[in-house]
Amino acid sequence: MNTLFIAGHAKLPAGMAAKSIYETLTITAEIDRKYGVIVEATCTLATSHGRDFIAHLLKGYSLRDGIEAPLHELKSCYFGKAYNALSSALKDLHKQYLIMTKKK
Repeated sequence: MNTLFIAGHAKLPAGMAAKSIYETLTITAEIDRKYGVIVEATCTLATSHGRDFIAHLLKGYSLRDGIEAPLHELKSCYFGKAYNALSSALKDLHKQYLIMTKKK
């Protein structure tokens, strides 16, 4: 298989719909092994629209280039209560990617 499956996690803030289902927010991503590009992504936001938005936002970024560009995109486009959790989960996802790629 030419892809990796990695997850990043963060605590959800109180008062969110997803908090009644999950304690944490998770971003999962399928990542191309060779180039580090996010092929597909999803997260545990409560609405399908929110999940689709995050998937669309992250698709195509290479984690080999760092996490600053997708974090900047998230900051400039997402204005929901889960921003801090999404940002933290994305940073954790990148951390997990770095751990996985150093194991080679």
